[in-house]
Amino acid sequence: MSTPTDVADSERATDSKRATDSERATDSERAAADVGPFVVRVLLYDGFDELDAIAPYEVFATAGEFLAERSFEGDLDATAPSAIDVEYATLEPRDRVVASHGTRIEPDGTLAGPDRTGDAVPAADHPDLLVVPGGGWNARDAAASAWVEARRGVIPDALASFAETDVRLASVCTGTMLLATAGITDGRRAVTHASAIDDLRESGATVVDARVVDDGDVVSAGGVTSGIDLGLYLVRDVFGDALADRVATVLEYEPRGNVAGRPD
Repeated sequence: MSTPTDVADSERATDSKRATDSERATDSERAAADVGPFVVRVLLYDGFDELDAIAPYEVFATAGEFLAERSFEGDLDATAPSAIDVEYATLEPRDRVVASHGTRIEPDGTLAGPDRTGDAVPAADHPDLLVVPGGGWNARDAAASAWVEARRGVIPDALASFAETDVRLASVCTGTMLLATAGITDGRRAVTHASAIDDLRESGATVVDARVVDDGDVVSAGGVTSGIDLGLYLVRDVFGDALADRVATVLEYEPRGNVAGRPD
């Protein structure tokens, strides 16, 4: 039979545990608030493939909604940012961009980052992640495509500048070829659409047979639909399993293929 002393001790222990749990929750919330949002920009240009850009955008936008509402079970990684800010961006002001299959998108703004004059935007204004879609590479579309953008050089020059900052670069499909044109994948592990693998290898990259290849500050994904896998992988990498699993469930998507993780 419990004595009054036993009951009092039990209540004190319960109160102490509650206080500890509350302090931990407060510390966690305070830490998340200090981290700030995870800023994602998806780079658009005329002739980009719709799914290359829209797939990762939807993954991050969906993750951001769940993160804001805390509508998922499980914990975030301790160092996870407090929110996700994802937008479509162009290098120069544009009213609209026309994708490879005719979809017209109004960009949210221009990309803040190192410019071609050599003047750098403060690091605080850089995105945390810049996603580069592909499109029209193999067709060699001279009017609007990743291929013609590689020839023009404006986007590769900008990407080369970003590669010298703390921005993490990610590519989908033949978007990797824009990174390759900038020299970013030279001697590094990467993947692209199957039809452009030879081009990627000839550029000096180390081609890896994987759906997603994480080479640290450069992450690449293979074919068109791999943009979903890229987005889910990066949400998992930055925020943890709970949020990534929730997004995958709502999108009714089962990640495909293998991921080649960061080298040791």
